[in-house]
Amino acid sequence: MKNIAVLGNGRVGGTLAAALTRAGHQVTVADRTPGAAADAARAARIVINATPGAGSLERLAALRAELRGKILVDVSNATLDGPDGLPADLLYPGSSLAEKLQEALPETRVVKTLNTMLFPVMTAPATLTQPPTAFLSGEDAEAKHTARELLTGLGWRQEWITDLGGIQTARATEAAILFVPHVIRSSGLTPFAISVAR
Repeated sequence: MKNIAVLGNGRVGGTLAAALTRAGHQVTVADRTPGAAADAARAARIVINATPGAGSLERLAALRAELRGKILVDVSNATLDGPDGLPADLLYPGSSLAEKLQEALPETRVVKTLNTMLFPVMTAPATLTQPPTAFLSGEDAEAKHTARELLTGLGWRQEWITDLGGIQTARATEAAILFVPHVIRSSGLTPFAISVAR
């Protein structure tokens, strides 16, 4: 059992919090109430960033003291949205939200994962017709091992998880968000994920 704080109580944060609770972890969800994120982060060992990506850097940089020494699992994508509300471009071209977070929080171990799929797949990967892939990016091997353990508890098989290497590799997985609006316009909101076929 791990003590986990989920920052963000929308569809992504709520889905992850419920699944992690079912998996036996002690989970606190922080909403936008003043001080809620700081209180939750301070008490947790692992913090999950499920806040809207465009504002994540500012929100989390303000929690530098509370996040010191913690593992930050970042599942968000920072995008500029088009008129239909779907992602139209990357907020940090040539970089990534995960890299920006690691730069702003040097004493926090950032791991990027679960950002290449619609949110229902994050906690129910086996419901797709073929195995999806969850990618890991981060500088700290122990933090990535912990993130991998969380994923397996959510139903991800080991062979479905691919460690891409350092935090810089997150710019590749974050760029995959640019597929999403086109797939949604083509096929609707049916759950899907990026998958590496071998």
